[in-house]
Amino acid sequence: MEALDEYLGLPVVPEDESDSSDCSSRKRHKSKLPLAESKRPLAKPIGFHKTCRICLEHVREAMLHHRWQEAADYMASYTQVLQDRNKVELVWRMSTEILHNLPNTTVKDYNIIYERMKHSGFKHYLMICLEHSFHLMLHGDIEAAKHQVSMAESWRHGKESVSQLQRIRLIQAYRSLLDYIMWCEKKSTLSKDNSFESDSQGMHTFFRLASTNLQEILKNPGVWDPFILCYVEMLEFYGDNEEAQKVLNHYAYDNSFPPNPNAHVYLYQFLKRHDTPDKKLMKVLKHLHVLVPSHELMLTYSCLLLQSEKQSHTQKALGVLLDMLDFQCWRSNLDVWKCLHAVIHQLLQREEWATSVQMQMALRNNWWPALHFTSFHAKKDLEENSELFEVKASLVEILCPERETVITQPCNLDLTY
Repeated sequence: MEALDEYLGLPVVPEDESDSSDCSSRKRHKSKLPLAESKRPLAKPIGFHKTCRICLEHVREAMLHHRWQEAADYMASYTQVLQDRNKVELVWRMSTEILHNLPNTTVKDYNIIYERMKHSGFKHYLMICLEHSFHLMLHGDIEAAKHQVSMAESWRHGKESVSQLQRIRLIQAYRSLLDYIMWCEKKSTLSKDNSFESDSQGMHTFFRLASTNLQEILKNPGVWDPFILCYVEMLEFYGDNEEAQKVLNHYAYDNSFPPNPNAHVYLYQFLKRHDTPDKKLMKVLKHLHVLVPSHELMLTYSCLLLQSEKQSHTQKALGVLLDMLDFQCWRSNLDVWKCLHAVIHQLLQREEWATSVQMQMALRNNWWPALHFTSFHAKKDLEENSELFEVKASLVEILCPERETVITQPCNLDLTY
């Protein structure tokens, strides 16, 4: 809407002012700051251009007041006479927003708008095709959606710019995703009759189309999560686990790709499905811990470390669990506290256990008691989960020895850890 205001020459109200409840703040005032004078006087719209401007103002007012049918009527007239190619994106966004809010909009209405916008200027052709494809996908018309991205993939205009190349890669990725969807449909319809062989051949055709494109796409650094998952699923289906693991390793560990916790999660899930030794699983989770110490898989990582025979792994498990409990989302999780209890129980069997705990708690002593061991927490834990209360009570003197002793009587108003 700000772009429309700028086009119409209306002042844009700052966000902090627009939220004010004072009606006077909604009035537009001229800035008191000196403004540079334009070297070229603005031409006043006359004739045809004035009519278009008035029409667009009516569209704006109708949208602001959620009079969507009225906005659609004005927009229908405006798009028929659209001549300013610099405003194609503005009209495209406004038109689709209006259609989203009209109750009886059909797929045909969207198709008309998208086709009209595509032929109103080449600058946004690729992204309009991609959005059109998304809309068709949402309505289950996969064939038509693939047709749209196929047209966009083969479209060229003038010298290929960097931004145009990036958009073409994105479109190629989504075309592969549509091939994957069609592959899934073929897989779900596999039957035991004579059509099995033809269905299998059709599946392999879509797999070949999707995989060829995805191999090229995944050579470009970026976040390709949904495409990676599709590619790995197809490779696993055909038994090419070695290639699937190679793809996931590349996605997770290639330094040219941006840090992506999901890449390590996908690799861990793949290795877990194929009964990989715990040592390799811990290696993957170690990298994930660096990126997201609060990730839910850190509990699994702690359990694997605890089961290991190395003494250093117990110390590492203590650090991982304390890192998790640094986050509010894990404060009341019984499984995390029970695992922490098991780790500390193992450490207590060593002479240097106090040093190990103190090293981990050195930077936490000032704020951990307020996060976990207040009287409020004690009362709440005792009311909601008595087992959690007991586990935390058994750990408070070890983790925070300067805290008050535990009072276990539920009736005591001063109950604390």
